[in-house]
Amino acid sequence: MFNPAKDDVRRFFCEAWAKHRQSLPLTPLESIALDWILEHPEYHDDLADLERALVADYPPEGGRTNPFLHLSMHLAVSEQVSIDQPPGIRDAYARLASRTGSLHEAAHGIIECLGEVVWAAQRDRTLPDSARYIDCVLRRAGR
Repeated sequence: MFNPAKDDVRRFFCEAWAKHRQSLPLTPLESIALDWILEHPEYHDDLADLERALVADYPPEGGRTNPFLHLSMHLAVSEQVSIDQPPGIRDAYARLASRTGSLHEAAHGIIECLGEVVWAAQRDRTLPDSARYIDCVLRRAGR
């Protein structure tokens, strides 16, 4: 899933959820996604109906987080931590998890940092600044 279209992302999460509910085998990536889906029961209804998911809109003014974007960010953080890329993210995650007492809360802290860095890169039309990213996570972890 290097550059999936919106519908591909939504289909992926809905299918992982459907497979889980039907006790069907999951791919390794679907297993990771399922771990995060289970952490977010508020998204289960969104994932239960693929056709509705494909047309759903989550504008910021609607006051509701886009579940597919949020779960995608969780997957991105999981991948980064698993391969320690950018270098130092695995240790920063461990520090933040220790401070918050929760891997899930630590992931949310990293997601906020990732969002800030990606937004700045888009605004400035540059690559994401990995040093700024790690620094943001370490600041949240209390260094």
